[in-house]
Amino acid sequence: MNEFTDFKSGFISIIGRPNVGKSSLLNLLVGDRIAAVSPKPNTTRNRILGIKTQENAQFVFIDTPGIRKARGKLEKAMVQAANAALHEADVLLVMIEVDKPFGPGDRFIIENLSKPSILLINKIDTVKKSKILEIINTSQRYSDKLLEVIPISVIEADGIDELIQTIIKYLPQGTRYFPDDMITDQSERFLVSEIIREKIFILLEKEIPYRTAVVIEEFNEAAGKRLLEIFATVYVERRSHKGIIIGSKGKMLKEIGTMARKDIEKAFGIKVFLEIWVKVKERWSDRENLVKDFGYGI
Repeated sequence: MNEFTDFKSGFISIIGRPNVGKSSLLNLLVGDRIAAVSPKPNTTRNRILGIKTQENAQFVFIDTPGIRKARGKLEKAMVQAANAALHEADVLLVMIEVDKPFGPGDRFIIENLSKPSILLINKIDTVKKSKILEIINTSQRYSDKLLEVIPISVIEADGIDELIQTIIKYLPQGTRYFPDDMITDQSERFLVSEIIREKIFILLEKEIPYRTAVVIEEFNEAAGKRLLEIFATVYVERRSHKGIIIGSKGKMLKEIGTMARKDIEKAFGIKVFLEIWVKVKERWSDRENLVKDFGYGI
């Protein structure tokens, strides 16, 4: 691989409260969807790498679960993954929202930063400029913790070019960690499980999405066919949850599967046969062995 004497590279962790737009930002930065996104908080459970390579730099972004007070084994594993990302990063991006800036959660994160960081004010498309300036002025009280403050809108892709150029300033000189055409280190099975889990979050209400885990049992390209065969299991904690996910006459499960299949086909560029089962593992989210078996934690 060709290297430049002024080539820069490093790890950039995206941190913040749940549901401030971290996964949406990661997907935007790498130009593809590699992390599940939904309007519900705590959709992200894993540490997810997204890679962006350009002529003078390689950015290795780390999406993290929202930082919050953890209650069960699953939430503790999520917070553990987020904290680990703080320590391995060369640059930290701290995301807040314009409608709830510097609440208790934001203050806790900023006040406990382990290194100077870049503050991102997301959703600037939803407020007047005066409100943005007010938030920037308020951020000055944390000047010892913050390198820069950048207003952005993920949904409008506003401020992203400025963000990239700002990150470059703080990256160390280094080599490429990954090939130029690689955008994530996650397996194809993981990406598929995230797509299915995303649909569960979008279609189902209350606590049910938070008590589900998706495991890809089989992932095979059919011999001699342009067809990807995927068999997945959705694990839930209660029999009542199983009934809700399946739905009357299987209607809900069919809708989850149809939406997921279309996105998987778009992501992989191949026809997909997707079959999903639903099984009960009581209290799996509070059983450490099952949390690890389902791929959560570090």
